[in-house]
Amino acid sequence: MVYSFSRRLVRWHQQSGRHELPWQLNVFPYRVWISEIMLQQTLVSAVILYFQRFPGIDCLAKADVDEVLYLCPGLRYCSRARNLHKAAKTISEDMDDIIPDKIEELMALPWIGRSTAGAILSLSMGQSHPILDDNVKRILCRYKVLAG
Repeated sequence: MVYSFSRRLVRWHQQSGRHELPWQLNVFPYRVWISEIMLQQTLVSAVILYFQRFPGIDCLAKADVDEVLYLCPGLRYCSRARNLHKAAKTISEDMDDIIPDKIEELMALPWIGRSTAGAILSLSMGQSHPILDDNVKRILCRYKVLAG
């Protein structure tokens, strides 16, 4: 039953899902991380406008925090922008611009919880980790209702 559900879900995404979003092209850990953080409670259309402003960790880490805070109105939360900047500085200065490949190390960074860390590792590094963001919750709730 679970296998059938996951197969149908993957098939639906291949046929009907979005495939043209900037973070879905040339996938690597930084792009997944930035998109996951920006997409939390923010519309995709708003995120696209801000996504390419900081194309790499070094660019984000070297930016003035006020430049990063300029993202606040579109991203809805200044704490999100501050934590993105803080995490980028940590990755740049302490990790040689390399995003960790272990879930515990990712979760030690600001604003990266288990689901975001799982998304980064699953989507960009091929690791198996659970992702339970609002979209996944919505799909599971709809499936539960339809399955009875």
